Amino acid sequence: MDGSRVTKDRAKALRRTMSLPEVLLWKAIKGGTIDRLRFRKQHPIGPYVLDFYCDAAKLAVEVDGATHGTGDRPERDERRDAWLADQGIATLRLPASLILRDVGAAVRTIMGYLEHGD
Repeated sequence: MDGSRVTKDRAKALRRTMSLPEVLLWKAIKGGTIDRLRFRKQHPIGPYVLDFYCDAAKLAVEVDGATHGTGDRPERDERRDAWLADQGIATLRLPASLILRDVGAAVRTIMGYLEHGD
């Protein structure tokens, strides 16, 4: 399920160019700060690069900016989430605006999802 060389190279590049909401969330969740669970940033898996991924919880956390609600993006996100679900990975989508407004609330959302699954 590892990504291809192209996907791995894209992930490496994305790690260097993370958006502000991604940087803020990464600072809040790195190092096992949520129930000692380790997240990886810009993690390649199959044909995709996940914003954040926790292997122990089989959880992808995606930071969605305004463009995720426009054009063909909702359908693409749906296909991606379905592919991940087929791999046994749940996807939690967080609006970038939430993270910018209150990163603590974003972290609590992740914790709640891990605790209750929704």
